[in-house]
Formats: sequence, C-alpha cells, structure tokens
Amino acid sequence: MYLLYRKYLTMAKKSVKLYTDNVLESFYEAIHTNSLDRLHIPHSDVYYVRTALDAKFYPRTFTLKETEDYMRLEGWTDV
Repeated sequence: MYLLYRKYLTMAKKSVKLYTDNVLESFYEAIHTNSLDRLHIPHSDVYYVRTALDAKFYPRTFTLKETEDYMRLEGWTDV
C-alpha cells in the first residue's frame, strides 16, 4: 500500500502549465478533478525573479507564466 501511495506522490514530468497566478486554487481544483498529474507548479526561482522584476519595472507587474517564459528564453531550466 505504501509503495502505491508513494508512486502517486512522486509523479513524473508535469505537462500542463498554469496560466494564472492562482496556484493554490489550481492545486485544489486538480485535487478535486483528480488531475494532479497535469498540474504545473512553478519553481521557487520563478517567484523570486518575478518579485525582482516587479520591483525593477514598477508599476508593471509580471505573471508567473510571463516570468517563467522569460527565464526559459534566457536559458534557465528547472532541473
């Protein structure tokens, strides 16, 4: 039982990107619809970079998706 449970906690590559900043709501929705395997939660680096971008380019604000896309364009990987 433990191994089966652990298998579902450590899923492989996630495929669906979040297009909103409502990460917690998306997480709960994925639990409700049993679709955690398609949920993408941004890496913590994305949050830090977004905060820095928001401070540097105030009053412009960046979404998590924009920030992650810009980071990937600059060569960042979440590995």
